[in-house]
Amino acid sequence: MLEHTSADTQAAAAAAATLHLRIMIVGATVDLLRDVPFHEARAVHVAERIGISVEELEQHFPSWDGLVLAAVDRWNGGRMDEVTREVGDGSTVELLRAIVASNAEDPALMRLLVALLSVAGNPAHPIAPYLRSRYQLFYAQVKRGLEHDVAVGRAPHTMEPRRGAEQLIALYEGLQLQALLRSDLDLVPAFDRAVARLERGWMERYEPQAARRHATWGDGDDGSWDI
Repeated sequence: MLEHTSADTQAAAAAAATLHLRIMIVGATVDLLRDVPFHEARAVHVAERIGISVEELEQHFPSWDGLVLAAVDRWNGGRMDEVTREVGDGSTVELLRAIVASNAEDPALMRLLVALLSVAGNPAHPIAPYLRSRYQLFYAQVKRGLEHDVAVGRAPHTMEPRRGAEQLIALYEGLQLQALLRSDLDLVPAFDRAVARLERGWMERYEPQAARRHATWGDGDDGSWDI
């Protein structure tokens, strides 16, 4: 009986040590990706940070891509938990704004997520299917949020949630990309301005066959357009 108890204790201790090391590896990968551009990060850099060999690291994470995904899930998941608590029962637009503000404060995560979008767009990349599935989940979350906003009166019924999600995510991602490339762009105010325009448009019913505007050359000497 005591022999079984001792064996069980040793097995539990070994499992706990393994879990602790895996947590350390993922945490060190998050730190590395915060400090080093995604395309420069390697498993050997993670191993060096926690004082183990690459071979030992690969016993727990045989694939570098898998380790990157684990790090992204922890990093972004922790951020999303904080943002969700902060927003509470706020609107979907408020949630996206909080994410934008968080990314502005922590641009390293924003850079990583933008870099992974290009990976997701490459069907031949081994982690593209997973990244695309996560992207679809994010889109679905925004769409469901807008559906709820319409149901409770926080968004106009003239806004179709499926299209609203497309437009809101387009603003979110497009402005983040600009912020990475333009040092003069203040991300959060830019998002606020764009969303104010977007929400105003949601209040109008969309008309696919809008009246056409005819443009003709004016008769004046200045060669201007009459519209």
